[in-house]
Amino acid sequence: MVTGLIYWLLYVRIENGTSATIKIMPMLEDADAFWMYWMCQAFGWSAMLWAYVTVIFGLLRSGPRPGANLLSAARLEKWHRTTSLTTIGLMFMHALFFLADQIRTNQDQWSLGRSVWTAFVDVFVPGGYATGTGRVAVLVGLLAFYLAIPLGLAFYLRHRTGSRVWLALHRFAIVVYVLSVWHTLLYSTQGWYDGPFRTMLWALQIPIAVLLLVRLMAPARPSERLRRGGRRYRDAALPTSARVVGRIAAAATVLGIVAVIVTGVDGGRSPADAPLAPWPDKSAIWAGLALFTLIVIATVIRVRRRTAVATRPGTPDRSTGRKSRPADEGEQKEQRGTSG
Repeated sequence: MVTGLIYWLLYVRIENGTSATIKIMPMLEDADAFWMYWMCQAFGWSAMLWAYVTVIFGLLRSGPRPGANLLSAARLEKWHRTTSLTTIGLMFMHALFFLADQIRTNQDQWSLGRSVWTAFVDVFVPGGYATGTGRVAVLVGLLAFYLAIPLGLAFYLRHRTGSRVWLALHRFAIVVYVLSVWHTLLYSTQGWYDGPFRTMLWALQIPIAVLLLVRLMAPARPSERLRRGGRRYRDAALPTSARVVGRIAAAATVLGIVAVIVTGVDGGRSPADAPLAPWPDKSAIWAGLALFTLIVIATVIRVRRRTAVATRPGTPDRSTGRKSRPADEGEQKEQRGTSG
């Protein structure tokens, strides 16, 4: 329903001549002929909206919460799971309508078979889109989509991977949101040029960045707090140094977004200027993905090793000298899936 309302809004703006997209691509002013492109836009914006809400629910669930009676942990967790699944579905529909529009465009010069194959490579193969800003923007959007699937659906495999591994994986889901926003700022023709709408997109990221900082400074799980001593702190998914760096990075992000809004240097383009070259180069994005993958793998290995040691009967706790139990109360709750 929300996607339909967004489509209607885009259609109205085309008809009354206020659409920012038409100023860039006037050939799309026939909304009825290019309805697949506009459906792609509508699904993209609804996916972005649902991703925004999903991240807010997740940060509230895993950090300090206002009014326990108003926003209980169980309710937040249910909302977070529901909106997460919806977001993945909307992202897929966004890509599917982009594929359909590409096939329609390609058929003007190629056969149906070649049109479908070329469109598939452009839309679903990372790095396949080879022209203009899309060389970077489509790659970033695809990485967000493909990372959302394992990081978002890891919850449903927690009984096979273990709750600690699931939690460790799910914490990296914030990267999916960052990539989605990056894709939007790079490629959305609605926010292509600098101006109030693009500034609003940046400003809307401040609540997310602040909630992330608050969640890192006061996490709901005791093992994530910056205190030393005891097995529960040594068994955290990330070492203390990495958690400190994460808090510093979150604080810097808040300040950076504020600086972008105050200075007006938001990466937007002026209608009078020539198009900017895509930045960064695709090689830098692939290098970043490789580094991110190594960090995820190292984190999972660390968690699995500590879980194996912690749950081994008779293993002495190095801080107390006592023998460990198979699982403490917190671990039992995690195994039942009540911790988010």
